[in-house]
Amino acid sequence: MANEANPCPCDIGHKMEYGGMGCEVQVEHIKAYVTRSPVNTGKAVIVIQDIFGWQLPNTRYMADMIAGNGYTTIVPDFFVGQEPWHPSGDFSTFPEWLKTRNARKIDKEVDAVLKYLKEQCHAQNIGVVGFCWGGMAVHHLMMQYPEFRAGVALYGLIRDSDDVHCLKNPTLFIFAENDPVIPLEQVSLLTQKLKEHCKVEYQIKTFSGQTHGFVHRKREDCSPEDKPYIEEARRNLLEWLNKYV
Repeated sequence: MANEANPCPCDIGHKMEYGGMGCEVQVEHIKAYVTRSPVNTGKAVIVIQDIFGWQLPNTRYMADMIAGNGYTTIVPDFFVGQEPWHPSGDFSTFPEWLKTRNARKIDKEVDAVLKYLKEQCHAQNIGVVGFCWGGMAVHHLMMQYPEFRAGVALYGLIRDSDDVHCLKNPTLFIFAENDPVIPLEQVSLLTQKLKEHCKVEYQIKTFSGQTHGFVHRKREDCSPEDKPYIEEARRNLLEWLNKYV
């Protein structure tokens, strides 16, 4: 692992060798990766990047997987041209880097992408999926945008707000048991608040023995004991979208 003296917890995992089935497009002021569904179903999913950016092959692989199940998918550059985090970066600088990439200040980009999906892709039902930084963004969007039919936040959540329970539509949260980024205490707090206040369908799943990024940053063949958890989480993601989008 790069920067072994002081690694970023999000560096756990593998960068896939994957070219992608989609194409890059310009959506107003941002670039995006788009994969069309083999069948026009009128359904679309916005896939939100982790800290490694919209061009990470792993994220495009997940977008293509979702597209293969009947959704036009789009991976926008929510950093709007700013550099993504690099595994060789000094983690002591990470907090300052993150301040310039606020997952709760993406509404302008989301509005542009929603317009594109509706006008150019003829999407009628739209969901959103996000990983790590993108999971936090999904949590934000599911509290702000009623038009998202469903959301899936993978190892990402909003911590610094009292209204984390105010979901507008069904939301699935997927966490890892051994995640230094999101301790189980924070998962428990979210669970408590949703149980007490949430008015829509939601589910929280924590996968035992797994680490941050396991759904999209672990190779299925890297460890036989991990494979069932990776496959189950991906299946849960698709089932949630199929049920609500």
